Amino acid sequence: MKKFARLLAATGFAVACATSAPTWAQEFGAIEGQFVVDGAAPKLADLVKKGDAAAKDAAVCAAEGVPDDSLIVNAANGGVADIFIYLRKAPAMIDPSLKASKEKEVVFDNKGCRYVPHAAIVRTDQSVRFTSGDAVAHNIHTYTLGNPQQNFILQANDKTGTAIAMKASETLPMPVKCDIHPWMRATMLVVDHPYAAVTDKDGKFKIEGLPAGEHSFRVWHENPGYVEREWKVNVVAGKTTTVPPVKVPAMKLSTKKS
Repeated sequence: MKKFARLLAATGFAVACATSAPTWAQEFGAIEGQFVVDGAAPKLADLVKKGDAAAKDAAVCAAEGVPDDSLIVNAANGGVADIFIYLRKAPAMIDPSLKASKEKEVVFDNKGCRYVPHAAIVRTDQSVRFTSGDAVAHNIHTYTLGNPQQNFILQANDKTGTAIAMKASETLPMPVKCDIHPWMRATMLVVDHPYAAVTDKDGKFKIEGLPAGEHSFRVWHENPGYVEREWKVNVVAGKTTTVPPVKVPAMKLSTKKS
C-alpha cells in the first residue's frame, strides 16, 4: 500500500509538472506581413543595356543586359523586394530550435555581371561564399564595419568560390561591390540571432520563433536607408500574427543612395 502511495504521489507530481511547465510553443510566436509601394514606383533604366558593345566585358555583361536591382517592385501587387526587417539586438530569450543556423553558408553568385541574390541575411555562425558562373573575373569588395573588409579577385567560372567568415554582427546592412564592374552591388546584413528577414518578390516576409511580447524592428531598404527605425509589432505566444500591409511612399524609395 505504501509503495502504491509513493508511486501515485510520484506520478501525480510528474503530471503536475507536465501540466504547469510552459512549452516552447507557449513562449514564442511568429509574425508575417508585406511591404508595398504607396504611389507610382519609379521605373529604373538598365545599368547595362543589352548588346552595348561599349560596356565592360560586353560579351558577358551585355549579353542579356543588367537591370537596376536597387528597387524591385512587383507590378501585380505593389510588393517591394529586398527590404530588411530585423531586431537590432538579440533578445534575452531565443527559441532553442533557432539558436544555430540550419545552413552553414550563404552563397552569393555572380551571374551576368549581377550578384544573386541581391540581398541576404547572414548569421555570425555562417560563412559567406562568393562564386561565379561568369566567364570573366570579378572583384569582391565588402564594405563591412564590424567585420574585416575583404577585397579580392574571383576568377572566371569559379564555381567553388571563396568563403569568408562573418564573426561580428553589423548595425545595418552592408554593401558588397565589384571594382571591375562598378554597377555591381549586393547587400548583406550580419546578425547574431535568427530574428531577421528580407522581403521576397511579393514584398512578403516571415520571422518565426520570436519571444512573446512587443518588439521594435528596424526596417531598411537600399535606396532610402531606414524605412522605419522603430517598427513595433506585438508577438502572440503560440500564434502567427499577420501584420497589415505596410505602405512605403514611392518618393522615399526613389531616393537612391550611392
